[in-house]
Amino acid sequence: MSCDHPQWYVIPEATAQAARRAFPKGNRYMTLVEVLGPIFTNSDFADLYGHRGRPAAAPARLALVLVFQQIERLSDVAAAEAVRARIDWKYALALPLDDPGFDESILVEFRRRLLTAGAEERLLTLLLETLVDRGLLKARGRQRSDSTHVLALLRTLTRLTLVAETMRHALNALADAAPGWLAAHGDPAWAERYAARVEEYRLPQDPAARRLLETTVGQDGYALLQAVYDPSAPPALRRCPALGILRQVWVQQYYGPHDVRWRTGEDLPPHARLIASPYEVEARFATKRQTAWTGYKVHLTETCDEERPHLITNVETTPATTNDVGVTDTIHAHLAARHLLPREHLLDTGYVAADVLVTSRRRAVDVVGPALGDNSWQARQPDGLDVSCFAIDWEARHVTCPGGKRSVRWTPGHDKEGVGQDLVAVQFDPDDCRGCPLRPRCTQAKTGPRTRRLRPREQHEALQTARRRQLTEAFKQLYAVRAGIEGALSQGVRAFGLRAARYRGQAKTYLQHLLVAVAMNIVRVAAWAEGIPRAQTRQSSFARLVAAVA
Repeated sequence: MSCDHPQWYVIPEATAQAARRAFPKGNRYMTLVEVLGPIFTNSDFADLYGHRGRPAAAPARLALVLVFQQIERLSDVAAAEAVRARIDWKYALALPLDDPGFDESILVEFRRRLLTAGAEERLLTLLLETLVDRGLLKARGRQRSDSTHVLALLRTLTRLTLVAETMRHALNALADAAPGWLAAHGDPAWAERYAARVEEYRLPQDPAARRLLETTVGQDGYALLQAVYDPSAPPALRRCPALGILRQVWVQQYYGPHDVRWRTGEDLPPHARLIASPYEVEARFATKRQTAWTGYKVHLTETCDEERPHLITNVETTPATTNDVGVTDTIHAHLAARHLLPREHLLDTGYVAADVLVTSRRRAVDVVGPALGDNSWQARQPDGLDVSCFAIDWEARHVTCPGGKRSVRWTPGHDKEGVGQDLVAVQFDPDDCRGCPLRPRCTQAKTGPRTRRLRPREQHEALQTARRRQLTEAFKQLYAVRAGIEGALSQGVRAFGLRAARYRGQAKTYLQHLLVAVAMNIVRVAAWAEGIPRAQTRQSSFARLVAAVA
């Protein structure tokens, strides 16, 4: 296929007239054309196609169709039908009224090309560049970020249904790839156990029968792996992805291969590594407060300057087990690549850490968010002597305690038991501490001296400054603006399907989230152009009545 197309964004006059008659007041797609013009060009996606062969559907048009599809949460079939039937879509896509459109498989192929080339971020980046050109977006303003959970496209499986479905998945893959070999080496009993989809309600509930089935499935899996990895087996079998999944799941769930036993709960891998489904191996189980889910997290960043529309500037899709603090630097790196770093970045506590404060400051980004407090017992006591009570001389490499005594040891090192961060271990003289009247407020050691572990200087000072700052009224007023990101997440979930993954795998889910961000931006720009005010926080009828009579 070729991507060689002339300038495509010229709306046929007949299409324009029909659209204006059908929508005399316009609609969001017509407003999009008037305000933004062509967001994408064919040259933006030229590297996704070859230069020979029959012409492909204009990739710029396909990119817009993916966005429109996300706005209305349409299937590929419905989106292709809308291209053929909808006047407003034809107008926005610059198509003649009698254009027959394309087969829905073209959309599947275009998404595949985007993912294969690693070009999925291009959709959001190109829109943001257009918004900057139109004066609707600028850097060095104020932005805010937060995350929400995403449900993977899978059914929840118990451990037994997981291993049985994994075995069935491997057998189905081998039946396609090497039917003759499987017929010759498979156990006839496997047909009864794995021919049909494994359902929990069909499995035995009696504990003894269930334990027997657990062991039987484990033995079946090891027998299949032994046959596949036998030197006489075709080497190509070992490259089958389903066999790799089977092997990994069996290592996670069983002791074996000789004495096949179910792994005990405490000997299972952590959730960050534990496969939850053979059909969606990247999704992970996680909990946050009262919410438990299997899937991913999505992190949205939006502008929040009052004089312009609030627009999504960055999207990150991570495993469900990823800590928010590990994403902050990635967000800043992506914003920097788009030349859209904010002056102030409003974040909740989960995104803020000492090293984040330092790296953000180097990018001239003021991170506005509550820093984690000192969790030492001294900090929790009203008269406790926490780290803020000690004077640190970084040049001389010693610490002076509230009692006026200097430390005797200063040992740079690495925290191997925590998160692997650099630190400095500080120790005082036991003789100085033994008879000190401040000792009950300083250490709980019965005989030993006070010891301290310090972060590197930049991190220590940044953290102490942040803790002092968050006690001020100015900080509280500024940080209150961060709450608005909850509205963006709610809009993404309720109106654009952000919560539920439409595809399997993190890469495809990330593409979906990027399309959600583009769709949200287009809808918001259209509303801004039409003078529609931002939605206010919803109130129940009773709440409004209470407010009115108060």
